[in-house]
Amino acid sequence: MIKPIRLIPQFTSIDFLRWHKIAFAISAVLLFGSIVLLIARGLNFGIDFRGGILLEVRAPVGTEISMLRSELGGLGLGETAIQEFGEPTEFLIRVQRQEGDETAQIAAIDLLRDTLGDEFEYRRTEFVGPTVGAELIRAGLTAMLLATGAILLYIWMRFEWQFGLGAIVAIVHDVVSTAGLFSLIQHEFNLATVAAVLTIAGYSINDTVVVYDRVRENFRKYKKTSMTDVLNRSLNETLARTLMTSITTLLALVSLYFLGGAIIRDFAFALIWGVLIGTYSSIFVATPLLLYLKVRRSSKEPVAQQEGKAETA
Repeated sequence: MIKPIRLIPQFTSIDFLRWHKIAFAISAVLLFGSIVLLIARGLNFGIDFRGGILLEVRAPVGTEISMLRSELGGLGLGETAIQEFGEPTEFLIRVQRQEGDETAQIAAIDLLRDTLGDEFEYRRTEFVGPTVGAELIRAGLTAMLLATGAILLYIWMRFEWQFGLGAIVAIVHDVVSTAGLFSLIQHEFNLATVAAVLTIAGYSINDTVVVYDRVRENFRKYKKTSMTDVLNRSLNETLARTLMTSITTLLALVSLYFLGGAIIRDFAFALIWGVLIGTYSSIFVATPLLLYLKVRRSSKEPVAQQEGKAETA
């Protein structure tokens, strides 16, 4: 009989709660640093938010991206980004918004077309104005706030408000640290990145709910066990599932990052960070917070009182 492969021993007894104060300190520094970076440097908003010109073209066979960058970079149109899009002969050209009104943007598009010539096939030409960019920023923030509110409501209904608060703290921790990382490295923050952030929130809450569900089961099963031991037991019992899910997800994301092309690299990068920080927060942030939130093991009696009874028994 073939034995299953186990990355984690079947019965582990790691004292995760032993390091929870150190983890809280690390998370506090991470959040504070992220907020400072967001205020001081801000995010490198992509054309979706800042406004600008986007051309999707099909080039003649043999066209080199370095040649395109050299030709278009010398036009004096400001920041110009060129990415392969799908086939080796398909390119996505992004140019920053030009000073002036719509006439200036049309003139820039005409200049790009004249420089590239008639040999190129123009599949898509778009101009995103500053008004649309501002609306997209508001829509992105609204989507994140609504998603967070819906998650809070779901956790509150399924468990208790203390679990909901712990889950929301973990989500905020993951989302803010992701935004801080993008501010630090100045990777482009666009609509795809917003989708990645929402995915991170969903991944984080999924991990947290699995642990919380085991915590609730163990509250009923080990009524005379201390709160710390119950939380440690719950984390160890779900550790194999947590790590296996994270590792298999990372394998796919790393493949996307290196093989998926430049167009989705920032999206994959955000998700890679999100999986790592989400796994960390579900173990070292969301679960240890229950120690301080006076979670009830039953509908009548707070945990603190039950621990006192267990100690006197």
